[in-house]
Amino acid sequence: MAEQKQAGLSIGKRTILLSVFFMFLIMVVTLVLTMVVPGGEFARTVDAEGHEIIDVHAGFTEVQGGIPFWKWLLSPFLVLGATGSGTLIAIILFLLLIGGLFNALTEQGIMKHMLGRLVNRYGRIRYRLMAVIIFFFMAMGAFIGSFEEVIPLVPIVVAMAVSLGWDVQTGIAMSLLAVGCGFASGVANPFTVGIAQTLANLPMFSGMWFRGINFVLIYALLLAFVFFHARRISKTGGSETARGEAVGADPKKDKGVLLFTFIMGVGLGIIILSGFIPALADYSMIILALTFVAAGVSSVLASGMGVRQFFRSFLKGVVAIAPSILLILMASSIRYIMEEGRILDSIMHFAMEAGSGMSRAGLILFIYLICIVMNFFVPSGSAEAFLLIPLIVPLASNFGVSSQLSIVAYAFGDGFSNIIYPTNAALLVALGLVGCSYGKWVKYSLPFQLLNLLLTSGMLLVGLAIGYA
Repeated sequence: MAEQKQAGLSIGKRTILLSVFFMFLIMVVTLVLTMVVPGGEFARTVDAEGHEIIDVHAGFTEVQGGIPFWKWLLSPFLVLGATGSGTLIAIILFLLLIGGLFNALTEQGIMKHMLGRLVNRYGRIRYRLMAVIIFFFMAMGAFIGSFEEVIPLVPIVVAMAVSLGWDVQTGIAMSLLAVGCGFASGVANPFTVGIAQTLANLPMFSGMWFRGINFVLIYALLLAFVFFHARRISKTGGSETARGEAVGADPKKDKGVLLFTFIMGVGLGIIILSGFIPALADYSMIILALTFVAAGVSSVLASGMGVRQFFRSFLKGVVAIAPSILLILMASSIRYIMEEGRILDSIMHFAMEAGSGMSRAGLILFIYLICIVMNFFVPSGSAEAFLLIPLIVPLASNFGVSSQLSIVAYAFGDGFSNIIYPTNAALLVALGLVGCSYGKWVKYSLPFQLLNLLLTSGMLLVGLAIGYA
């Protein structure tokens, strides 16, 4: 990782090929599902804001399922024209911008200089710095609903982690894993809990005290997990660890670093404000993209890079990151295949029927499981809310489980799996930017996911026992 950041952005061909093969297998499995699962659909209604919501009173109807082979084969490209593809296109453009600008920042030495400054200043208190960074990213997810927006920060945190003597996975955990955990805790997440409570006719962000306790417990678990891994590799001298070099004064690079950090700070400040100003919330990704462009371009030019050299470096970064686009399109095609094959609603219908005969404790854990499984096919938190909440809230209420607790189960199921499922485009983008294979990330993060599953399942049972509502 350290060498990668000095030499410029690149993604290994073997990593891309293995990832493409893995995604292709998932596409094949999804195709088989369209052949064996009967087609069906729930009736839907449209709310005041134009969102389609399942109408549970109109019921479920069996329909003809299946998808033509040609449509399945071209699904990674057809998904660009599907409903809701605007977010996907925005993520792809966002990725290309990040790739180009990071390559320019790296080739000009801005990244190395900035990281050297950080190591010089915080190297002796690096574990305190770790705790602060993890809290910051968790708060971004919990209170603002940020996830994709933090992608530009992931390579910076990863490079910093390596410079401080840790490894690539530690940096990903401090940033992307942390924001995913905060997102899942849902303290005041407008894109999951906010939408879900509105659909369930609950006051927005009500019941925050219980989700706040969950936030603290999840933070403690994540910090302990990352801390002990970092301590272990520091003692064993893992192959990816590397201490940063002492960095002396360089007026031009100092100016570039100052511009970059100032402009990015302003952008992050605006995004934080978006959590309190609804009008800004829909534009947070655009705001961050423009901020990152302004920060990247101004810093490399101020540090002495010529305009022609910048464009060459930017284009090289775009070309290096471009193979990741195919992975993103393949991952996004999974939901498209299921919707075209008319099996997404069928799977939900069968799941609801299976849960109707369970105990209250079994039901809340089953709702958690449903949300975990469905997030594999529908990675968007808000889209999953419109799909699941009209089904799981009435089901839970019929058996004496509060709407508030079923929404916590939904938030858990949607958020944590975002940071391990290969169908999540943001995860693939972040792993590609830092040169970490999906297999290596799963091997590192799976123990945390299992521990966290036990913790959050226990909290759901506690919520049930104390009558959280």
